[in-house]
Amino acid sequence: MRTPSYLPVPFPVVAVVGPTASGKTSVSIRLARRLQAEIINMDSVQAYRGLDIGSAKPSVDEQKEAVHHLVDIREPFEPLDAASFARMASRAAERIMGKGQNVILAGGTGFYIDAVLGGLSSMPGRMPGLRRHLRNLAAGSGSRVLHEFLKETDPVAARRIHPNDLYRIIRAVEVFLSSGRPFSQWCQGRKGAESPLLARRPCLRIGLLLPRKQLYQRIERRVDQMMEAGFVQEVEAILKKGMDPRLKPLQSLGYRHIIRYLLGSCTLEQAVLEMKRDTRRYAKRQLTWFKKDPRIRWFSPDHLLSCTDIWKAIN
Repeated sequence: MRTPSYLPVPFPVVAVVGPTASGKTSVSIRLARRLQAEIINMDSVQAYRGLDIGSAKPSVDEQKEAVHHLVDIREPFEPLDAASFARMASRAAERIMGKGQNVILAGGTGFYIDAVLGGLSSMPGRMPGLRRHLRNLAAGSGSRVLHEFLKETDPVAARRIHPNDLYRIIRAVEVFLSSGRPFSQWCQGRKGAESPLLARRPCLRIGLLLPRKQLYQRIERRVDQMMEAGFVQEVEAILKKGMDPRLKPLQSLGYRHIIRYLLGSCTLEQAVLEMKRDTRRYAKRQLTWFKKDPRIRWFSPDHLLSCTDIWKAIN
């Protein structure tokens, strides 16, 4: 339904997306200050308390520059899925708009962004008994056994989900076994749905893109900076609290590498090298995900940050 010409057009929700280390935090803060907006985090790991350095969570000073929502909302042992996240994001957006402020969605977790902007399908819910069985199978044989099964039953999902991402592998296998329909088809079924957020406002999707060599250099520099900032000590502190290393957020990028080192499975040098390699691969998968959306308009982050008026540069 189009807005009648005699009514003002609602200001759009702005989504800032892109691969890791592409500058989403800096760009979204600049936009928030320019547009009188508040930022809703779209990074699944930044939602967890204590996972700060490894998730490149906005610093205390950065969070003072612009209000951030859905950061530090869960303990690592508390469950968080796309459906719950989408509902919380919609409620946060309602509160922001209710104050007369604008909304910026910022992050690189494509599945969560799609859940917020594309609505949710009637995907089957959790089946605790089946999940326990799959977790036990992975504990005995490794996550790659389940990933191989996923390759056979849902190759589209298998290409998108890393072989070490046990949480998402189990979810995809669970959906297939409980419904007989591939997880990727359920996700595709959301396309064209209208989310509660977009029922009120249009969305302007901004993608941040760098030449691959430059992006990979940024990734390697970020990993080095994380190590200098005390990433190993951060992970040690988490494990000393009695957290199970197999928890979903602790199997995320970076955390699983440092945990392997702390458990004696590899040297620190090996952990860092593998972290850099896997982060590069993850950035490549993120770009593949986002580039499938023709609505995203791509910009150089360096260009946007150098402009006097960042909003004018986008428009």
